[in-house]
Amino acid sequence: MKIIEILNRDKRSLLSCALALTLLTAALQGCGGGGDSSSNTETSNENTDTDTDTGSDSGDDNSNTDDATDDDSSTEDTGVWIVNTTDERAPYIYENNSNEQVLVNVQRVESVTANGKEYTRVSATGIPDYEILVTANILNALLTRPKVSSDFVSGSPNVQVGDFIRFGQDIGYRSNASCDTEAGYGFWPPGPVCPENVSHQGDIPKSPEAASEDCETGLGVQGYWVNGTSIYQWSDGQSVNNTWHTLAPLAEVYDVDVCGGHAANGDYHHHFYSDCLANLVADVGDGHSPIYGYTADGYAIYGPWEDDGQLALSSWAVRAYDDPNSETGCGVAGERSCLLVDEYDTSKGSQATNNIGPSTSGSYTSLSGNEFDTTSGFFYEDYFWDASLTAQGGAYLDQYNGHTDSERGYHYHLTVTLSEDAQLVPAFPFTFGPRFYGKLDEQTIVNRCSTTVGR
Repeated sequence: MKIIEILNRDKRSLLSCALALTLLTAALQGCGGGGDSSSNTETSNENTDTDTDTGSDSGDDNSNTDDATDDDSSTEDTGVWIVNTTDERAPYIYENNSNEQVLVNVQRVESVTANGKEYTRVSATGIPDYEILVTANILNALLTRPKVSSDFVSGSPNVQVGDFIRFGQDIGYRSNASCDTEAGYGFWPPGPVCPENVSHQGDIPKSPEAASEDCETGLGVQGYWVNGTSIYQWSDGQSVNNTWHTLAPLAEVYDVDVCGGHAANGDYHHHFYSDCLANLVADVGDGHSPIYGYTADGYAIYGPWEDDGQLALSSWAVRAYDDPNSETGCGVAGERSCLLVDEYDTSKGSQATNNIGPSTSGSYTSLSGNEFDTTSGFFYEDYFWDASLTAQGGAYLDQYNGHTDSERGYHYHLTVTLSEDAQLVPAFPFTFGPRFYGKLDEQTIVNRCSTTVGR
């Protein structure tokens, strides 16, 4: 069992007090799935556990598989997966219409050959086995929620500093009606549905290749974390005037649990760095972070650390709306009345839009009724890739939120910044993207590129 002290680990914690409560993540609604994926395949066992139902709500389930072959070679990445070898089950998450608790973490990892290419096939319920130590920071974050009196049944959480809580345990939230008593109710704040056994199965290329064309990420499952839970990208599926797309790690900060996750259509997922994940892979910031997961294109996502005490650095910058003379602003201080022609090349300028967004002194109300200041950086359209930062090399990443080194080859990084009070705060684009660096194909978890940003 993994014990996490979420906001107090060598001062390398997740979010500042204002954000810490729920390390941000997935959409209340509208986190659509990846593409369907099927072909003739050959499989060989790499690391197995008990069989589970492999039906999937998110479109990442492979079918039409041939019998296993004699090829039992294992992939280099088999060891990173948190495989459930003891039939451990979640204490508070149950199978639908059953009294049986759901198996946790990854159930099976195997080699698959399809159309002449090799893949690692990962089968998981999508339910983690997090155990969390309640610290003073966690409790303070719960108590200082803007809607604390209505978010909790009794007006405050029912935990104290020093308590240990399990994934799905009731801590007093007024949860969604989809959550049953002693079966998830009270662990998630109002809004998100309770997670279910999505039994997803996805194929990850063993020898990923760089894409030759731009490929936007989309909503829904974009890969798997090492415990088999889903990787989602920056979007929560919402926008203002169908133009200004909100960021899940900001607009949903009060809609996630103390591990920074929640479910959409039953699928539990993370949109950004979580200390719960960091604990699973023993990442304490004393060197290059280990692997946290794999995206659909086959490239690994490493944690936020590039080296001992050195964070990997996003090369995405925020538009200077408040400077009327800035090439990234709109000519009037504070206005969101123009869009960049190309967020990857600011030299192309901007163009006016009739779909004006909130000013930088305005506000936005989320689906859960929480109000946020819309300072620059709140919407996707507030960012642009600064190629001059990437050109510096070192800890700076590219437009896909990754880079190459001699030991790991190309890889992505989770990105955060270090606040003045030594908290790790998620930084755009948070996980990877906004585009895939690698190629997708008919067999991968996501088999097609998104045609619309934020959708």
